[in-house]
Amino acid sequence: MGWPRFPGTCLLLCLLCLCTSPALLLPPDAEKTPGYWNEGARRRLKSALTLQPVAQRAKNIILFVGDGMGLSTMSAARIYKGQLAGGSGEENILAMETFPHLALAKTYTIDRQVPDSAGTGTAYLCGVKANAKTLGLSGAAVYGKCRTTFGNEVDSILHRARLEGKSVGIVTTTRVQHASPGAAYAHSASRSWYADANMPKEALRDGCKDIAYQLVHNTDINVILGGGRMYMTPKRTADPEYPEDPAQNGTRKDGLDLIAKWLSAKQGARYVWDKKGMDAVEDDSVSHLMGLFEPKDMKYELNRNTSTDPSIVEMTEKAIRILRRNPKGFFLFVEDEIDHGHHSGRAKQALMEAVMLDRAVARASELTSPSDTLTVVTADHSHVFTFGGNTLRGTSIFGLAPKKAKDKQAYTSILYGNGPGYSIRNGGRPAPSLRTAEDKDYRQQAAVPLEVETHSGEDVVVLAKGPMAHLFHGVQEQHYIAHAMAYATCLEPYAAEPGCRAARRASRGTLCSPQPLLALLALCVAAHVVGG
Repeated sequence: MGWPRFPGTCLLLCLLCLCTSPALLLPPDAEKTPGYWNEGARRRLKSALTLQPVAQRAKNIILFVGDGMGLSTMSAARIYKGQLAGGSGEENILAMETFPHLALAKTYTIDRQVPDSAGTGTAYLCGVKANAKTLGLSGAAVYGKCRTTFGNEVDSILHRARLEGKSVGIVTTTRVQHASPGAAYAHSASRSWYADANMPKEALRDGCKDIAYQLVHNTDINVILGGGRMYMTPKRTADPEYPEDPAQNGTRKDGLDLIAKWLSAKQGARYVWDKKGMDAVEDDSVSHLMGLFEPKDMKYELNRNTSTDPSIVEMTEKAIRILRRNPKGFFLFVEDEIDHGHHSGRAKQALMEAVMLDRAVARASELTSPSDTLTVVTADHSHVFTFGGNTLRGTSIFGLAPKKAKDKQAYTSILYGNGPGYSIRNGGRPAPSLRTAEDKDYRQQAAVPLEVETHSGEDVVVLAKGPMAHLFHGVQEQHYIAHAMAYATCLEPYAAEPGCRAARRASRGTLCSPQPLLALLALCVAAHVVGG
């Protein structure tokens, strides 16, 4: 819903919502009456009629990316989140689904109908369509060819925000040198050049730098939180968390300790490698924080050690608390790696990551104001993931279809078009049981045998709230996302647009702040959940 223009109006609408909602006195069979659905629709129409574009410029931007979060993943995550809370799930509302403006983004890259995370990251962060597997480069660059890097670099919105004096940050549940975060600061002909040890000799001879090196040297990033320790330290450097495991050691062949270099180059910088260290960073003098919590990617949420590794919600909160100290505002990129769960065919791991991303969205909304912060939620691409089978209302999202298939075997509602879940035993398809299908590492069945499940090519959703959120509308090319965000906060190439000179700072007008009304709004959402 849109934010009305006066705090009193906000409070009045919330109280009206609470007092008139049938959710407070909902009879068991209420959903069976037309009146239940008619009243729910009427309330939504009233809410829609109050929507007004927030036309001033944004002081802050937060971009949430669910890596691999296609529409089917969002829908399934909505149900799963509702079921985790004890409901049937279908009527649940994700925090991101309360955003009033949305669009669809076309995800193809210049060279691929079905994209990867590097080409798409370059689109939504740098504002140009590019080739797959390349980072921060125009389509003139060729994958794996170092020499095509030079002269074809394109700057991300994160980089441009820092040049304008804003604080900037990256939060990810993968390695910070991975494709999606890498597009925010790196220019690389290969997304796989994490450290110099991962680069071919020819690329090193031709003068290309690895992604970890560029993380430290290209852009002054205030907050860097995720995995990826091994790419930052010299070969055979013992990992602080796994000192007895040589497979987790540093990998750099050039002998550089990039963590030490980053710390020495910045005043007020702090490095941490576990949750305890991150939680201890509360000093206002800390302007730069690097937290690398795993040698490579961070663990799935369902596998996470909650005492040693922070969640995406906790990392997002820490980043916002540091970045928002800057009176000029901030840009924050937050990514959750839903993608890896899907690639492995483990739907429960993937959907839990989507739920956690939504919780991070909700927490960010509590820590910021829609009067000065544009929040955008999207995905880089989708997956060949679906759920169906005429399942009944309230059935576990990981459960079985009510009827058996033509081969007389049971099947799960969730299925993959391809991937490692393909299986033939004794000449037929094995029948899943409800017990095994509910396991966090169960691999749902796939139609085509592949070692790794693939992305898919359909459009993804873009949801937005805050200043200039109405720019997100219709069906757009994915690179439009970067342009709309840059326009919203007066970054190049839109810094000279009308209104930007007077709006370098976000408006401090009388728009509603969510802080005093948080409890009431939560009840409103609950009422709408049940009220249709």
